Parts: sequence; C-alpha cells; structure tokens
Amino acid sequence: MTFLPTLKQLQYLTALHIHGHFGRAAEACFVTQSTLSAGLRELESLLGVQLVERNRRIVRFTPLGERVVKKAYDVLREAEVLAALTKDAGKPLAGELRLGVIPTIAPYLLPRVLPALRADYPDLKLYLREEMSGAACEELSRGTLDAVLLALPWECGTVETMPLFEDEFYLVFHAGDMIDPPPTVAPSAIDATHLLLLEDGHCLKDQALAACGRPELRADPGARGTSLVTLVQMVAGRLGQTLVPRLALDAGIIEGTGLIARPVTGGASRTVALAWRTGSPRAEEFRLLGAALAKGGKTV
Repeated sequence: MTFLPTLKQLQYLTALHIHGHFGRAAEACFVTQSTLSAGLRELESLLGVQLVERNRRIVRFTPLGERVVKKAYDVLREAEVLAALTKDAGKPLAGELRLGVIPTIAPYLLPRVLPALRADYPDLKLYLREEMSGAACEELSRGTLDAVLLALPWECGTVETMPLFEDEFYLVFHAGDMIDPPPTVAPSAIDATHLLLLEDGHCLKDQALAACGRPELRADPGARGTSLVTLVQMVAGRLGQTLVPRLALDAGIIEGTGLIARPVTGGASRTVALAWRTGSPRAEEFRLLGAALAKGGKTV
C-alpha cells in the first residue's frame, strides 16, 4: 500500500516555505509550533527524505525540498479548485475570497466599493491583503491569493486580467512653485530635477513615467517616498513635485495641503485591473467582483 502525504502536511510545508520560520508558519496554519513540526517530520518520514534543514537560527529547504514544495503548491491549488466546484454552488460571490490589492489602489478605491459589495453580496467573506505587485502576483501563483487588484502594465504570470478603468495621472505641485499654472501639463514640461517618485518596487513609479512618455526620468534616490501620502507631504514641504493618479486625488489626498493638481496631457494613465489564475473555476465570480470594483472607480 502506498501512503500519500495529506493536504494538511502539504499546507504545513508551504507555510514554512512562505514564512521561513516555524513559529510564524504555525500561526498562519492556526496550530502550535510542535504540531506543525511533528506534521513535517511525519511527512519526511513518509517520503523517506529530508526536506528541511533545521538549526536555531535559520530554516533552509534542501534542493529536493524545494522541488517537493513547488509541487505541494500545485496540489493545494488543485484541491482548492476541487472544493470550489461545489462550494456555494449557484450563489454568486459567496464564501471566502482572498484578494490582494496594491498600496496605490487599496486606500483610495476600497472605502468606496466595500459597503456596496457587502450589501449586494452578503454571503461573501472577503479577506484583503495589501501587497506590492510582485509579491501579490507571486502569492496568486502559489494559490495563497485568489485574485489581485493591480495596475497595468505589469507582468503577473499566467493570469486572466479584466481591465476595470483608466486612472489618469496628474502633476501635483506647490502653489508657490508655478505662477499662473496652465490648465494642463505637457509631459515635456515636467522638470526632472524637481520630480519626486516612489521607492523602487512600486509599480506606480515606472507606470507614471512610461505613461507620460518620459521613462528616462529618474528621481534623486535620497528623495523618494514610501507612499503617495509621503510624496504629497514632501511636495507640501516644497521639496519638489510629483505624479499622482486621479484615484488618489478624488479620495482627497491633497485636501488641506494647498497643493495644485493639473492633468498630464497625451493620455497619461494606468489601467486598474483585476487578475486571477487562468482556468480558475471562479472566473465568473471574479468578473462580478470586477464589475463592482469598476463601478466604484468610474464614479469617483
């Protein structure tokens, strides 16, 4: 008789791979550390191989362990697909849904759409995680997220995307830095020597520059913001000017600052989209979710 690993053992293994720490992995699985450790030892005994090197300071997967955990992600994803085929059958947007949202969208769109979403789909249990685009897409691939709300263009792997709305870019500057400002700003008029951008890792930085047709622009590494709110405060302190999407402006990010925002000409914008794994049995549900999110974005 062949003894096969259990889904619980594979969940323990992937949790340890994600968190790199037995205690944090146990917390993520809602078990004690001793339970998780015992489950992994049973898995190694069952397979007859060592998957994880253990010492007091670090957790390191063996080369074979890396191959096994990659397959474990695949197995768990397929198990979730199997469960989703029958769970809440016939009910639109019901049950658990784990949604990743990037930081330059989450605080500006979600407050507008969540109340209506809760009212329209009371059986939906939405779990939100704010992540940078790269990390969110990786978790989507692993199966730890069901869908990701992000901005395009961005390479997110083997996914289906649903564009929701265009989010135009505005140049934000201090009133004292421009006498009689024009109603719009041409990309060529953006002063590279005074441009403040987000830190590396934020997709908004490269998307804004590309959308403006100025991908060559670079900000001073010592004058980069960790968030849009930080950038706005830096502009209010007369440290420079920055590019802000309409979504954040409509949410009131510059209210009370005395700053001025002018649209950038030439169709400078990013595309807000919802992404999910290609072939997901919940694709129709995700399209319903996308429609609700698109409605919120278009009415801000």
